[in-house]
Amino acid sequence: MLKDIFPLSLIISLRFLGLFIVLPILSVYALELEGSNEFLVGIVIGGYALTQMIFQVPFGMLSDKIGRKVTIFIGLVIFAIGSVICAISDDIYMLLLGRLLQGAGAIGAVVSAMISDFVPEETRAKAMAIMGGSIAGAFAIAMFAGPVIGGYYGVDKLFILTTILVFISILILLFKVPNPPKVIYTFSENNSNLKDILKDINLIKMNITNFLQKGLMSLTFLIIPIFLTKEFGWEKSELFKVYLPALILGVIAMAPSAILAEKKGKYREVLIAGIIFFLISFLIIGFSHNEILFVIGITLFFIGFNVHEPIMQSLTSKLAKAHQRGSALGVFNSFGYFGTFIGGLIGASYIKYGDLTILSYSIIVIAIGWIILIAKMENPSKRKNLYIDLKDINKDKISGLNVVKGIIEHYINESENRVIIKYNEDIIEEKEIKEFFNG
Repeated sequence: MLKDIFPLSLIISLRFLGLFIVLPILSVYALELEGSNEFLVGIVIGGYALTQMIFQVPFGMLSDKIGRKVTIFIGLVIFAIGSVICAISDDIYMLLLGRLLQGAGAIGAVVSAMISDFVPEETRAKAMAIMGGSIAGAFAIAMFAGPVIGGYYGVDKLFILTTILVFISILILLFKVPNPPKVIYTFSENNSNLKDILKDINLIKMNITNFLQKGLMSLTFLIIPIFLTKEFGWEKSELFKVYLPALILGVIAMAPSAILAEKKGKYREVLIAGIIFFLISFLIIGFSHNEILFVIGITLFFIGFNVHEPIMQSLTSKLAKAHQRGSALGVFNSFGYFGTFIGGLIGASYIKYGDLTILSYSIIVIAIGWIILIAKMENPSKRKNLYIDLKDINKDKISGLNVVKGIIEHYINESENRVIIKYNEDIIEEKEIKEFFNG
């Protein structure tokens, strides 16, 4: 498994490192550019997410049609062009253009779908946790390196570093990432379209979760540097002192959350736990009158964020049909990036009007509704997969599974010469499926 997913995890972590490394000081930097105002700073912070939102679904669908590797290559090239524009920008509008282009290279869903192609569903949470851990590692590096490099050498140097990281990612893609297995979809509903994905109640709940989680992240990153520098007198180069410890504790929280979700089937409980951390963190942030309380609140926020990270992509891929995985993850990521964009706008409003207490109360109310939403979500641990070698069955009988109650989907992996059958264990048992082929 590691041989297949490590290069992809490295690509996505390098890409996120390029995005994250400017976040700790970007809002302060952008406010100083020619033509800048609070609204445009909010767009710069969250604008890349707007184009990510727009292009996630097209990139996901394109990867289902022409292949994952070529789609990832196209996205990385677009991201590199945007990074160069950001590096040479001398006013807020040029910086905004570069950020929008960075977001247009929307490969997150494609990488997740490709990992899902390689890894059986039973171990996918572990694979996604590895990817999530690599992203969290990039996040931790960015929280330290961003304020130090940007504070001493300028934010433009961070964008130059991002461009270099993109070209390294392209080389890894071309020379280290294997081709995904060839799959033939055999289920009768395989002609379903994007509308079916948007109507799936469980996917809707995951999309809302991603929207809210990423929106809170964007909002938090916008207000942290401004609050610490203006209210408590911190220097930009000192911001890593709050980010790094918070990220370390957050990364530590990832392992138990992945184990509880995958091994114990506690997906809903893990999601709710993360939301509770968000609720408590903003309760503390909204009423913090000293920097110690503020830092504690930020730390709890990052723990909650990282409790979610190992299972979000995996859970969505479990709930999606195999032939729609790229498209479903594209929709999922689009909601997340839209949340990032909206979070930036809300944060910009805070900069201008500045009432942290009202903002915190609003987030607490949203978190309570969010918990109720997740509490009613289907438990995906009831969905199981059966793998049968094609040489052991009559292939002509596969199509008959279409009318068997409890069968969710089935498809043939030609590369491994076997059929994969997803079923609901509350409705049908594994032995009944095997008896269907032997009867």
